Amino acid sequence: MKGITALLLTLALSILSPPDSQAQTVTIGYQKANIFALMKSRGSLEQALEKPGVQVRWVEFPAGPQMLEGLNVGSIDLAATGDAPPVFAQAARADLVYLGHSPASPQTEAIVVPPDSAIQGVADLKGKRVALNKGSDVNWLLLRALEKAGLTIRDITPVWLPPADARAAFQRGAVDAWAIWDPYLAEVETRLQARQITSAEGLVPHYTFYLASRRFAEGSPQIARRVLTELQALSQWANTHQTEAAHILGASTGLPPAIWQKALARMPFGAAPMTEEIFDQQQTLADSFTRSGLLPVSVKVRDAAWSAASP
Repeated sequence: MKGITALLLTLALSILSPPDSQAQTVTIGYQKANIFALMKSRGSLEQALEKPGVQVRWVEFPAGPQMLEGLNVGSIDLAATGDAPPVFAQAARADLVYLGHSPASPQTEAIVVPPDSAIQGVADLKGKRVALNKGSDVNWLLLRALEKAGLTIRDITPVWLPPADARAAFQRGAVDAWAIWDPYLAEVETRLQARQITSAEGLVPHYTFYLASRRFAEGSPQIARRVLTELQALSQWANTHQTEAAHILGASTGLPPAIWQKALARMPFGAAPMTEEIFDQQQTLADSFTRSGLLPVSVKVRDAAWSAASP
């Protein structure tokens, strides 16, 4: 009888307790201007994971490439970045997986020039200095824009700078053009009257990807799926409450809500599972970076597919 009681107690505990492999803390990398910053401010993920007893820890990063370095070395479990950083991370042998993606938002990134610049189109960039963050989303935009204009990256002088430094260089005229994304794009258009010579429209789709270390995604698939569910719910809220979202993100970044409202008007949030089409588009990106010499090795994007993507 005692043996049966002990067995029932063991079974009850196994039902109530998470499996040994499931993490008790999820560590999320975020940038001040992305959807995870919005989630952190609202506290919705902490509420969703309170019952299963999972703690949420947030770690801030300046940009996507640095964040995926953190994912690679195990300092974070989850991150959200644009198109290019995960491909560069794979080239650096980061063992990551794609959990999902946002809707395409090609209007949220562009190549801009000063309002009085003689540069009228991408072809005019030949021989010019173009600021951009190496390995970022706009690196892909620049490659495609140059290709469409009959140029390559070798026809310009790339000036590799993070957004804050690039903005300063652009304002003082140290570079001729700047490839940048929102909300920095909205800010420089508003305050410096920067002029777009092209957006990503018709060139690259521009997604936000939700990524995880393979160790975390395979070991804690239920938590990973719950994060995606919360991202979907948050996206619906943000898309219909842009004024409130603008104030939250304004406080996070130090940019006025009016600038954020301009950015959010062309920035649809969302979270959907990966598809073959999206993987194909990422493979096109990876192959283009390899041909340009910016990626030192070939990358097979589908190696980063999540085996536990479906329950």
